[in-house]
Order: sequence, then structure tokens, then C-alpha cells
Amino acid sequence: LADALAASGTPGTEGVDIGLAAAYLYEELADGRPGFVTGGAARALLEKFRRTAGPAYDEDLAALGPGSLPAAHQLVTAWLTAATTASGDTTEPGDLAEAAATELCPGLDRYEGDAPLTATAEGLLGDHPRIHHRTLPLRLDTFLARTRHFTTRTLPGFRAYQARRAALVAAERDRLRLDQHRTGVLTSFVRNRLIDEVYLPLIGDNLAKQLGAAGAARRTDHSGLLLLLSPPGYGKTTLMEYVADRLGLLRVRVDGPAIGHRVTSLDPAEAPDATARQEIEKINFALAAGSNTLLHIDDIQHLSPELLSKFIPLCDAQRRVDGVQDGRARSYDLRGKRFAICMTGNPYTESGHLFRVPDMLANRADVWNLGDVLTGKEDAFAQSFVENALTSHPDLAPLAGRDRADLDLFLRLARGDASARPDHLRTPCPPAERERATAVLRHLLAARETVLAVNAAYIASAAQADETRTEPPFRLQGSYRNMNRIAERISPVMDEAELAALLDDHYRAEAQTLTGGAEANLLKLAALRGRLTEEQAARWEQVCAAYVRHQAIGGADGDQLGRAVAALGLLADRLAAVEGAIRGGGS
Repeated sequence: LADALAASGTPGTEGVDIGLAAAYLYEELADGRPGFVTGGAARALLEKFRRTAGPAYDEDLAALGPGSLPAAHQLVTAWLTAATTASGDTTEPGDLAEAAATELCPGLDRYEGDAPLTATAEGLLGDHPRIHHRTLPLRLDTFLARTRHFTTRTLPGFRAYQARRAALVAAERDRLRLDQHRTGVLTSFVRNRLIDEVYLPLIGDNLAKQLGAAGAARRTDHSGLLLLLSPPGYGKTTLMEYVADRLGLLRVRVDGPAIGHRVTSLDPAEAPDATARQEIEKINFALAAGSNTLLHIDDIQHLSPELLSKFIPLCDAQRRVDGVQDGRARSYDLRGKRFAICMTGNPYTESGHLFRVPDMLANRADVWNLGDVLTGKEDAFAQSFVENALTSHPDLAPLAGRDRADLDLFLRLARGDASARPDHLRTPCPPAERERATAVLRHLLAARETVLAVNAAYIASAAQADETRTEPPFRLQGSYRNMNRIAERISPVMDEAELAALLDDHYRAEAQTLTGGAEANLLKLAALRGRLTEEQAARWEQVCAAYVRHQAIGGADGDQLGRAVAALGLLADRLAAVEGAIRGGGS
């Protein structure tokens, strides 16, 4: 019926809800009573109008003639409106429309309806514009029209808008890869004494300068750079994840190896491959995001000095850097914005000869080595190896959730401190559980000495130039990751020999990736642990002597002239040594 009415093209039906009209006609025809209903308000309005309307009204209506229903509707509505206005009566638009329809169709059968069309809902709460003093007046016809319009037009339109907006937001989120920048602290992250007492204050001071929280009196406001270095396995990336999460910053992590040494520009179009292009786009995204953003460039040992130089202006008061976004050059102005930049790297890798930090960038950075020992913090550094390994062993995992004073007491018990008493624990612990934890800690402390010695030897060896070495480079590592792997395999009932065998097996497996350098590194490890046999000591001397001889006469591969010159130089040094020995003996 609604489709038929809509297709009829009847004049004057523009803006009319055809669906409601069809529903009304259906209800009237299906009722079974002859004619159409007429409300009491419309009847009263017509009766009063007919008493006051003169012959001019009938003449105007008759002059229109048949077939002019729109014009007749306009005429009748105008007369009725003028009459109600002149009388000062208040008439609802619905009653006026019903009276006009009745007047235009006098030949239709009608019956009187006495049902009330209005009501008032009381006791309502809210700030809807139709609610006044907690009441809402309702009129059936207008209420049905509004609800129908809401359910058929407004609600579907709003839902379509929400769906469209959600699709656009999802597409933009995928394009920007926002999920990659959500901070989420690893469950294995441990707030040890070293982090609380040393690293967090240092990092906090630097980020306060960069974010502008250092105070207006500080000349270093909104400047600087945080540069964290260490061998692998010391939690540089995890620490920055934790800091960004606690500060509520958007952390954009850029993968240095994915960019590589060949990239020298912040223009994604100049990247050699899709992976590098994606990482350069992330840098531009972080710069465009501006406030509340931490740009974390990881593994910078794989980046070129030319690319690192692009970030020098961010470390000064100008805080401006040029980049490319959406194919167009753009200058990012970060003055006054809560923006920080942190770089992390491992300068001790085999590709370290390619690692160059520009002097102007290094001079503006606060540089800290997470794998080295700060002066006066030796105890905290050593204890951090134990604290990070607690969650790796089932007998030690409960200690990670205890008060730090309880851990200190357990460590004293493991060292055999006579003044440490179990009844001083702040949280009681069953004797059997305490004994197992103490036994594991005792072995862990013994293993820590080896790990610390390996860590110190690794860093010292990495800092030496090949030309000045007197022994092969030492590449076994003593990081938190190594300590955790050793802790996993410790048993409370093992003895010293079994612990030593465990350390041997661990580092023997680590040395397998060193191929030709495995023997030299394992011999050096045995020397560090004081476990060299006479045969191994003799072999270690041979290896060192061969290494020095090779360094002296090796030259470049295939460079025969270089080898000859180096051999002559070595011969001259040996002759000088013989001469010195003779002169020393003669004197």
C-alpha cells in the first residue's frame, strides 16, 4: 500500500511519511467499521470555525473547482489557521491537519473517536530538550512520526556512519600500524635494585630534559638524547618499553637492522627495500605524532652515520628535523612538545667496525652502558644478575614477589652469614621451601662469579683494537640472558663438580657458533675460572703466540707485499729484542 501511494505521484504528498499514511489507511480499512475516525479536538475546531466563517470562505473554496486538491488544502489550512489565531485558541498542528482533511473530504463516512491523543510522562531524569521539570508531554501522532523517523532514518544513518567511521579508523590504524606501538611490559621484567637506584634516575633525568619537565630555569629544557649501549641480553629494549608504559608515551620502535647501513635519508622512497621503507615511515610517523611520543631507535650499530646525523637538530633547542610524509617534504617542529628520542645499540658485534656515532650527536647524548659497572654500584650490578634470574627457577620464583628485604636475607643465608636468621623474614616461609631456595641461591651466586668474569672479559676484549691484541678476541658473553639460562638448569641437590659441569656445558654450547674461534674462547674461559690444566695452559700459550704472529705478518688476504713488509718489521723487532738481551747480559 505504501509503495502504491508513493508511486501514485499525488500532488501535495511531498514530505509526507507515506509509510505512516499507508499504516493509517490499513488500520481504518481493517477495522470493520464504516468511514474514518474524527478526533474530538478536530470536531470542536470545525464546529467553531463553521459558526464564524462567512460566505466568503465557501465562495473561495468553490472557485477552485474540482481537481485542485493541493490548492484547496492550502486554502482551508490558511482559513483555519487565521480563525484559530483570531480567537486566541491554542491548536495542535495535528488537530489542525485533521480538521483540514475532514473539511476537504466532506463526502467520506466518518465516526467520532473519543480516545485521548495526548498524555504526560512524569518523573523522568535527563537533559533531553523535550523534558521540562521531569515531565515529557506526548501526542500520539507526532510521537509515532518521530519514532518512525528515528527508527527508519536516523538510527540506520547513525549506524551506517559508525560502521563507515570504524572502517576508516581500522584502515588508518592498519596503515599506521598502531598496534605495533602499544606498550606492553613483559611479565619477565624485573625491577631490581640496579634499575631502581641507578638506571631509572639516570633515564628519568634525561627524559625530564627532553619532555620539558626539568623546569623553566634549566637551560637544557627540551633537549638532549638518551643513548643506551650494552652487549645483547641486558634488557635495553625491555627497559625502554617499561619506561614508555609508565610515562604513558606512545613508543615507536624502529628496527635498526631492517634499515641497514645503506639508508642515509628520512625519505621512504629512497629506501632500498620494503622493510627499510616501513621503518623510515615509522620515524616520520613518530615525528608527525609529536607530543607524548617516545621515538626508540633500536640496534643503531646497523645504521649509517649519515642517517644518525639527521637527528642532531632534535638534541638542540631548535628541535626541528626535516623528513618526508605521504610523499611530500615536511619540516617537523617539536619545540614545546613532549617528545623524546632514545637510541639503543650493541657496539660489540662483529660489525662494530661499521658502527660510528657522529661526534655532534654523541656530545649531545647521555650515554650509559647497561652492561658495565658504574663506580660505587658494584654490589647493585652484581645483585641484578640474581634478581633477574629469580623467575627462571621454580624454587626462586616466589622470592620475586616478596619484599626486597626478604631477598637480601635469603642471599645472606646462602652466603652462610651467621647473623642471618630465618625468623627475620617479613613473610614467613616453610622450612623445606626455604632450604631449597637457599641451596639454589648458593649455586647461583657461585655461577654468577663466572658470568661476571665473562662479562668483564667480553667488554674489555671488544674495546681493544685488533692491532694491539695479544690474544684472540673473546666473544663469549655474560649477560642476564646467560644467567637466566644457567639458573634454569640448577638443582638444589647438585654439588660443586656438577655446577662446574653445568657451566662447562652452557658455554661449550655458546661457543659452537664461533666455529674456528671456539677453542680459543673456551681456553680463555677456563683461564678466567682458574680451571686450566697444564695441557690446556700450554695450548693457550701456543694459541696466543700464533695469533700474535699472524697479526704481525698476516696483512690483508692476498696482499703479498703487505705480508712481506710485515715479516720484515717482525724480524726487525726480534733482532732488536736479541740486541737488547745481549746488551743487558753484557752490562
